Amino acid sequence: MAEGGGNSKSEAHVDGSEDHDSSPSPEENTQDSISQRMEHILKSFQDFAVSDEAPPQVLEEVSFEGIVKYIKSGKCKNIITMTGAGISTSAGIPDFRSPGTGLYDNLQKYDLPSPQAIFEIGYFKENPVPFFTLARELWPGSFKPTPCHYFLRLLHEKDLLLRAFTQNIDTLERVAGVPEEKLVEAHGTFATSHCVDCRQKYSQEWIKEKIFAGKDSVPTCEKEDCNGLVKPDIVFFGESLPSLFIERVGKDLPKCDLLIVMGTSLKVQPFASLVSRVDPSCPRLLINLESPPCGGDPFMLLFGLGTDFDFESERKYRDVFKQTTCDEGCFELADQLGWGEELRTLVKSEHERIDKKKTNVTEEAPTKSSSKSPQKKSKF
Repeated sequence: MAEGGGNSKSEAHVDGSEDHDSSPSPEENTQDSISQRMEHILKSFQDFAVSDEAPPQVLEEVSFEGIVKYIKSGKCKNIITMTGAGISTSAGIPDFRSPGTGLYDNLQKYDLPSPQAIFEIGYFKENPVPFFTLARELWPGSFKPTPCHYFLRLLHEKDLLLRAFTQNIDTLERVAGVPEEKLVEAHGTFATSHCVDCRQKYSQEWIKEKIFAGKDSVPTCEKEDCNGLVKPDIVFFGESLPSLFIERVGKDLPKCDLLIVMGTSLKVQPFASLVSRVDPSCPRLLINLESPPCGGDPFMLLFGLGTDFDFESERKYRDVFKQTTCDEGCFELADQLGWGEELRTLVKSEHERIDKKKTNVTEEAPTKSSSKSPQKKSKF
């Protein structure tokens, strides 16, 4: 789990480094977040009630082309992206909820009490084998980033990306070259792991070796007198969100001058509520195959539920919906911005580099393993 607070004392890591954490507790962060959200939404309602007018329209026209003109104008300097499973499906990673193909529809083989149980911390502690079986199938490194991931990298390279918030745990943003400091992995990451009991930290390399050691391998803590389960730092149901998420929401969303949302159904809270945390005048673009939720109820929004998108009414002034795949949406946006060839070249060259790296690893692996054990070949 990515910690939402923690011990202020330093922790000794398996790799010999130390982790100094003096951040607020998860409870304090949650209270601050709710208080800030209520304050923001109440202010918006008060302003609206006083004037009964929409905030100033930033876009020349409320359309996809209007978003393009706004980015080209140079007035847009702090873009925030919010992404979900839809940006990774073309890489071969299933989303969660699509009927028939979604992850939740294909977990029967694990004999779970419910599909969601595989990501519930209580069930994990009772029976961790299903999760680690799934982890071997979805392990980072098995998939290549999509054009959408490389579009995020282009936004960074053009000095337009303030922050990339993602619900995904596949780390493909990192693989695509989006710097770690630009990322907020709201639901955690496979990049690090911790013991669920003593909080000892372990590297990605360490837990990967343990997970792939055998069919039913379960990583356990090596700290003396512990032997607790070691879990990648992805957020399970029943766990706190990373403290970085709370911190960056409060600091980044007020600075946002364009919000781009891609590949998410906006059904998971509190992530979905971020769309309502930007300034009331901030333009918002949603690229998604599924029709979005619109017109949030004020009282639901107050408690961080639903969204306040307005794509259809006569009063709309900032929200644009592009109904297409994330990759196609990014290619079209890049083409209209004059970045299309750059994006296609980047995707091609990076995929070739990844393929070459995998080929080299595959060719070298038998030689390395044979020096130790002629009968055992590397799985990687």
